[in-house]
Amino acid sequence: MNRAELAKCLSQKLSKSQIDANKMIEAFIEVVKDSMVKGDSVKIAGFGTFGVSTRKSRVARNPKTGEELVVPQKSVPSFKPGKDLKILVNTSK
Repeated sequence: MNRAELAKCLSQKLSKSQIDANKMIEAFIEVVKDSMVKGDSVKIAGFGTFGVSTRKSRVARNPKTGEELVVPQKSVPSFKPGKDLKILVNTSK
């Protein structure tokens, strides 16, 4: 499902226009982004948690030359599904 399809489904479920549904999606994305930039997480009960994980720095090797490189530490966005979502996905198959 892409963003346009999501907006269409939301508009039907909420009896709103697709324009309003698009605005809701955009607002949700902005709130999650802003929270993650601050280093906070967004927890939605029954769904999951959007957060930021930190990858430690490490030594890697260039496969062509064999030269060792240091890959610096970095932060990456993450999503951890909630228990209810995991159960739902696993029982729906």
